[in-house]
Amino acid sequence: MLSLNNFRSWLLAVLLPALLALPLNSSARGSSESHDHDRARAALQAGEILPLPTIMARVALAYPGHLLEVELEREDERWIYEFKLLQPSGGLLSLEIDAKSGDVIKQKTKGSDARSGR
Repeated sequence: MLSLNNFRSWLLAVLLPALLALPLNSSARGSSESHDHDRARAALQAGEILPLPTIMARVALAYPGHLLEVELEREDERWIYEFKLLQPSGGLLSLEIDAKSGDVIKQKTKGSDARSGR
């Protein structure tokens, strides 16, 4: 189980690079990315999705590893967060998470963790 200090360190290590990678203004993004960002912001404000930091905190507590990628997509009238994590053993864990409830709806492991049944 992660202590609060370890969790904060993990969260900072994950969020800081992600924040630094964001463009400073919308003109630096392509029109498709800008539209996607606007749709995600509207969904958050409408209560259709949980904030990304909330989902990230839940994932960090339940699934150890290094976060490689996060996407938010609309599939069949439902918002889905897609996470890719590099696990300590070297396996790649893909998670699909219902963005409104925070429930993991699908998980897939490739690599050395695939035999562990997780």
